[in-house]
Amino acid sequence: MNDRKRFPKDEGKFHKRENTAKPAPVEEDENRLEGRNAVTEALNAHRRIDKIFVAEGSTDRSLARLVAMAKEQGAVVVYTDRRKLDFMSQSHAHQGIIAMAAAHEYATLDDVLSRAEEKGENPLIILCDELTDPHNLGAILRTAECAGAHGVVIPKRRGVGLTSTVAKASAGAIEYMPVVRVTNMAQTIDELKNRGVWIYGTAADGAEDLYKTDLTGPAAIVIGNEGDGMSRLVSQKCDFKISIPMRGQISSLNASAAAAIMLYEALHQRRDK
Repeated sequence: MNDRKRFPKDEGKFHKRENTAKPAPVEEDENRLEGRNAVTEALNAHRRIDKIFVAEGSTDRSLARLVAMAKEQGAVVVYTDRRKLDFMSQSHAHQGIIAMAAAHEYATLDDVLSRAEEKGENPLIILCDELTDPHNLGAILRTAECAGAHGVVIPKRRGVGLTSTVAKASAGAIEYMPVVRVTNMAQTIDELKNRGVWIYGTAADGAEDLYKTDLTGPAAIVIGNEGDGMSRLVSQKCDFKISIPMRGQISSLNASAAAAIMLYEALHQRRDK
């Protein structure tokens, strides 16, 4: 920067101001899939792939199988230098393949609730309140899929979307777990309440002990921001504030770890019913 700041007169000169601002983060392309597992699951789920970039000269059989699948489903395959793949990669772990997929189709709350009804189960939903770490969101999608949750809700703003890093961290779960993207999380909570779903917020100071809380009914579990937890309005709208018992020296868990504990306690309780 060329901005300069006048210091007190007795210093008698201008001093250049240090630029301590952090560079703005680069927004990831939500339609880019990187790595063999992410591309494999997208193809298995018959998500439309427009183009695939593959490392030129590779003799890897698993890459060859992916290329054959992609061609069969109508994707354009481009062989390119690995250095170009390195330059294109946003996750820095492309494993020799990058796919440009059609826009990810977000689900609706109706889709999620209908999914639970079709399975004859009470809804189990995760609400991600302003999560910013794509690895956390990807891990939550992965656990939600494995635990049998019916959907994950994320905000349109103030939170990470379904980027290539999220897709890779989800280990393919992004292709099977319905994700709802909403404009207003607080209004979404009101809608869920009106449809008979109880809202359980996770908080270190929560009054309800997780292992004494009944999660067998229609439930939406709120996972707050990595640094600040749940936003004030979302916190106020929760029916219950749940704390996870802690025996160690630190008082908080990673957001995706907290989600995993909550989801598997709900699964445990529901299996016993």
